Amino acid sequence: MISLPQNRNLYILGFLTCCSLIAVALFMQFGLGYEPCPLCIFQRLAFIAIGLICLVAALHNPAAGGHKVYGSLVGVAGLTGLGISLRHSWLQHNPPDLVECGAGLDYWIETLPVGEIIRKVLTGTGECSDIIWKFLGLSIPEWTAIMYLGFIIFAIRQLRYKPQDRY
Repeated sequence: MISLPQNRNLYILGFLTCCSLIAVALFMQFGLGYEPCPLCIFQRLAFIAIGLICLVAALHNPAAGGHKVYGSLVGVAGLTGLGISLRHSWLQHNPPDLVECGAGLDYWIETLPVGEIIRKVLTGTGECSDIIWKFLGLSIPEWTAIMYLGFIIFAIRQLRYKPQDRY
């Protein structure tokens, strides 16, 4: 009989995966000089949220009901990140007719209300349609979408967790 890893180990793996993804993103930004667009930043924030949820869950090591709470939180963050990465990928495949890079995210944060920032970021800009890196034919947001799908599957597993699954 194949035994599944214990939930605490899965949460630690989720946390370490998110740390690795953020480390790669920072290397691409500071080591390779690839500037992230606003949608890239929001995808990073979703991975950070998932990583923090997994860290808290690993430290807490909850009972079955707690796994449903943490699984729901990971699922919401994963679905949010998936939506952003799919929008980003769509913009890369269907760039806007009018390329407007405009002001950067830093300026928006200083001058605009939060709702307007989110609307502008999710609308995407010309810089969001640039494909600066590919691996095996997939761009960065396409790879992040795959990672978010993995976290969503993990969340579903946690939602279906039963105490007898532990052994």
